[in-house]
Amino acid sequence: MIVYHGFTKRYADVLAVEPVSLTVEEGETLALVGPNGSGKTTLLKGAAGLVRATAGEIGVAGHDIARHGREARRAVGYMPQRLGFPEGATLREVLRLIARLRDTDLPRPELLLERVGLDNVLDRQIETLSGGMRQRLGLAIALLGDPGVLLLDEPSAALDPTGALLMRDLLCELGKEGKTILISSHDLMEVEAVADRLAVLVAGRLVAAGDPAALASSLDLKHGAGVEEIYRRLTGLELRVAA
Repeated sequence: MIVYHGFTKRYADVLAVEPVSLTVEEGETLALVGPNGSGKTTLLKGAAGLVRATAGEIGVAGHDIARHGREARRAVGYMPQRLGFPEGATLREVLRLIARLRDTDLPRPELLLERVGLDNVLDRQIETLSGGMRQRLGLAIALLGDPGVLLLDEPSAALDPTGALLMRDLLCELGKEGKTILISSHDLMEVEAVADRLAVLVAGRLVAAGDPAALASSLDLKHGAGVEEIYRRLTGLELRVAA
């Protein structure tokens, strides 16, 4: 459903992403993990058609993003790290505006907001919302039009524990509905809970990809090792315990 074939991105003299070949299968949730600046957001923006590859190709829902971007974007719901909203607008107004821009029907916006726990603030101005509530609104916007592919950049950022758990439950629910989800996350517990596979990036290079059990085995980690142990090993992060 999402295919990176030698995707490379260079900004002037900086090679931000080395050639990456990676496939996200239909109905799969794949998590991109890695330190800041490792290329996770660039990969997501590439699939959303917001970053043009320096070399290589990206296919989304059977469409080459460079040659058939409009068709590819119709299959995608994208949630960036940070969202900007018109000042003074309510959630209802923003959803209807974006639905018109996407040429998507939105007969009952409260049903969409109910999925992310915001139906009780439908007519509040967005500037009165907490950071976590804005984050959940971002996911609601990504879900407009019921896209088959979701590209989610740090969806749990700024969420309190209740909001993070709600987000985690919703991501699991969307996965069970058959959505193809590519997510970047710094929350390794979230990755453990929602992802079928993970791809580990370091300094713009894909160092490993696979399901956690297979990765743990390939790294000779103990049986039952989780995402945190895999992440530490692949990123060279040693466990530090105070004496």
